[in-house]
Amino acid sequence: MLEAIIPSKTRRKVLAFFFANQQESVHLRKLTRLVDEEINAVKRETEILRKAGALLYERRANRVLYTLNKKWELYDEFLRIMAKEGATGSTLRKIHSRLGKVSFAVVSYAFLRGEAIQDHEIYFLFVGIIVIPEVDAYIKSLEKGFPFEVNYTVMTDDEFAFRKKNNDPFIWNFLHSPHVSLLGDESAITI
Repeated sequence: MLEAIIPSKTRRKVLAFFFANQQESVHLRKLTRLVDEEINAVKRETEILRKAGALLYERRANRVLYTLNKKWELYDEFLRIMAKEGATGSTLRKIHSRLGKVSFAVVSYAFLRGEAIQDHEIYFLFVGIIVIPEVDAYIKSLEKGFPFEVNYTVMTDDEFAFRKKNNDPFIWNFLHSPHVSLLGDESAITI
């Protein structure tokens, strides 16, 4: 889907890299290797993204380092898009049928930003009739490139509805923090 909106393959790869590695600053040659594209194409696209405000750059010695601009006015919108179109969302869609009957799957912005959470908090919420070993395998695959343990919870539709209706603090806290619906109808999860 993203190909229709952003026709440049190199630009999509550069955006995907920076949204997946938000803390990283990289120089042009390393970025070229990481996205596996020609240096001239990467240079052109990073310059376009820098002028648009998506990337910041800093000169260090004889190198220019690029970093994602988290204050970019379209940051939140692209964070949502990249969550759905990047590895997190696309992998989940590929294995969707193996997960059982998923009503919805939601990821927190904290996960997408690579931020630490408290022990009692979660990064993912899965609701429906869920095959837990499949969800566990999916989460373990995400943990390989993530600096923290990826906490998640699974509940049935009835349990979610009950907890939502009774203003359960666990559900209330998760749903009132920024999140992205990866599967299912987003309106079903709003409080």
